[in-house]
Order: sequence, then structure tokens, then C-alpha cells
Amino acid sequence: MIMNWVTLNNGVKMPQLGFGVWQVEDQKATVAVKKALEVGYRLIDTAMIYGNEAGVGRAVKESGIPREDLFITTKVWNADHGYEKTLKAYDESLSRLGLDYVDLYLIHWPTPKYDQYIDTYKALEKLYHDGRVRAIGVCNFENEHLERLLKECDVVPVLNQIECHPYLQQNELKAFCAEHNIFVEAWSPLEQGGEVLKDEVIVKIAESHGKTPAQVVLRWHLQNNTIAIPKSVTPSRIEENFHVFDFELTSEEMAAIGKLNRNRRRGSHPNEMNRR
Repeated sequence: MIMNWVTLNNGVKMPQLGFGVWQVEDQKATVAVKKALEVGYRLIDTAMIYGNEAGVGRAVKESGIPREDLFITTKVWNADHGYEKTLKAYDESLSRLGLDYVDLYLIHWPTPKYDQYIDTYKALEKLYHDGRVRAIGVCNFENEHLERLLKECDVVPVLNQIECHPYLQQNELKAFCAEHNIFVEAWSPLEQGGEVLKDEVIVKIAESHGKTPAQVVLRWHLQNNTIAIPKSVTPSRIEENFHVFDFELTSEEMAAIGKLNRNRRRGSHPNEMNRR
């Protein structure tokens, strides 16, 4: 089984390609995650708000794979911001997952309107210092949120999980994260199976490698030193998305994809996402 692993800023190793379960109902998540684990994925990304932590936990247990060989991520939801509420939310996530710890715990959104993400992150720091989670980080943080976090907190987040794909390349945010040794992890790395997979530049590159457009986009993420977590419930696609370690894009192909940026989001802008 081929897999690229990256080393986070605290020395923990993490698979560069993972499996996401956003919008997958609990029972289907069990089936999809079991398939993903069979194929060779070892990074599974869930969240409290997805409503499928229990389903993920079942798949992990039934897989028979040693816990130390897996990398499980979950996230604290907006309604649970605040120091004590976050600590309680973590316990509840662990209970649903049926695990003793998660490898990575993330703040799902900064929700700037409520201005509690610093207290929330301090709760993550406590979990980390107490050895209850192996690494901590954030999702959907813009430069200004990260700047404040770095000033007011002690532990540099290991990564920032953001919407990222060839039509939303996030180059400025990526540069800031790289400067502070924070990995970027792409959610919706395939633009939710959208127009990017029909883009003539991507299609032409795929044809030249005998690969699919999705495989080319995932390869582009990997060669940009980005962690990617594609999601699918289709067994053939789950398998297809994993087979991206046996070819390489040329510098010309990388540059051609780099020119596709439209700054076009499929999800919410972090400064406007304050739903609880």
C-alpha cells in the first residue's frame, strides 16, 4: 500500500490523503469508511455536526486495523464554542466514536460574530497538554483569525482545513500557513465533483496520464504539499481517489492548473459562517 505521510509541526505523522464523510448519514458512513479502510485509507475525517461519528467508530472497530495505524479527526461545532463547552463536546465525540482519543481535534469554524474561538482553542490546548489528543488545529480560519490565535495562544495549530481546489486555490492563505509551519488540508478538494472535473485543462492532463480528472486534481493537491480528504460513498470512486501515488504531474501541468484559479467558493466564507 502506497501512501505519502507528512510530519506535522509537533512531530506527529499524518497521511497526506484521507477520507471525508461530510453529508454521509450514519449507517452509510459505516459502509463507506469500511470500504475506504479496505482500500488503504488510514486518515478518516468526521465532525460532530456530520452526525456520523458513531458510524465512523463502528467502521474503525469492525475493520480490525490496530488503532495506532489509523489517524482519526473530528471537530468541535459552533454551538459548543467556549472553554468548558468544548471540553464537554470532546468527551461526547469520543463517546460516539467509541475511542480513547482522536489524533486530531479541530475548531470547525471561527464564527467571528460570537468571538469565542480563542477560548475554544485554549480548551483544545488543554486536551493536547493532557495527552488526550495527539494534535490540534483549526478549520476555515482566515489570516486574521490565525494571526490572533498565534498571538494569544501557545500551541501553533498543526493545520488549517479550508475549502481548496483548482477554482479556489487560496494562495495567500497557503503562504501564511507555510510561513508559520501550518499545513493546509483541503476540504471539497474536487470542488464537490463540480465543474472543475470537466475543465478542459484538467481533462487533457488526465488523458495524457491515463488517469481520471479527479485523480489529476488530487495529485495537484499532493504536489502542492496539501493534505486532501475527498469524500465519496461510491465504492469505485473511493478506490479511484486512492490511486494517485503512481504518477506525477510535470511542472508545466502544475503551472497550467495553477492558472485556473477563480476564487470561487462552493461553501460559506468563514467571516459569514456564524450558524450554530
